[in-house]
Amino acid sequence: MREISVDSVTENIKEMCIEANYGLSDDMLECFDNAEKCEESPLGRKIIGQLKENLSIAKNDMIPICQDTGMTVVFMEIGQDVHLTGGALFDAVNAGVKAGYEEGFLRKSVVSDPIIRENTKDNTPAVLHTSIVPGDKIKITVAPKGFGSENMSRIFMLKPAEGIEGVKNAILTAVKDAGPNACPPMVVGVGIGGTFEKSAIMAKQALTREKNDDTDRPEWVKDLEKEMLEKINGLGIGPGGLGGRITVFAVNINTYPTHIAGLPVAVNICCHVNRHVTREL
Repeated sequence: MREISVDSVTENIKEMCIEANYGLSDDMLECFDNAEKCEESPLGRKIIGQLKENLSIAKNDMIPICQDTGMTVVFMEIGQDVHLTGGALFDAVNAGVKAGYEEGFLRKSVVSDPIIRENTKDNTPAVLHTSIVPGDKIKITVAPKGFGSENMSRIFMLKPAEGIEGVKNAILTAVKDAGPNACPPMVVGVGIGGTFEKSAIMAKQALTREKNDDTDRPEWVKDLEKEMLEKINGLGIGPGGLGGRITVFAVNINTYPTHIAGLPVAVNICCHVNRHVTREL
């Protein structure tokens, strides 16, 4: 049994909140470079260039990429041979978010009640998803999620008879309805299968997948990702929603077994600021 203090979790979460909001991962930067080369619209290329300039300024000046520094989503894979010591895990995560948003001068956007809407003033609580896995390590992914794009996300409870064509139509419908409101170019996360809530969590987690991670997916899923990428980029929405070829950087799909009577499909859309940082303790 390996002991890990929750103080270590807090410190890492703090640093990851700041890191995620000040700069994008290397795979996302590669997406911007490829998009600038492939965009056919002069205005679209100009917009992508401006977005790249914004990324550079944020990194060099150590300021947030976007004014919406998001609600903090944390995925944590906890090894079954880990013993966390020194306090409660959720409290440690929230302490890290609080410190990160205060020390990083990040906008606090969380309200304590969805109707009364009083700001918590420290961006807590986070949304924490945990899973128990083999081993003695903890893998943490911090993904601040802005709500311009979050509000454009959808879930569809399809009939099994609608099949793969129904899935394709659901994804396209969500992206078309989002249009310019999700600050394209976007990354589209899709969860297919499971239950209502499982599909939504899979869609969220799909947004954090590295661009070149080609493992653990059936061939039909990889084919569907490529087909949907091509179809969405043929919609003409383009960078900033002002027309062009590059509407999405990537379509990432996760799947799970489901019930004989169901075909849940969740579509979680992220703007061009697809923030995620992963560390292992």
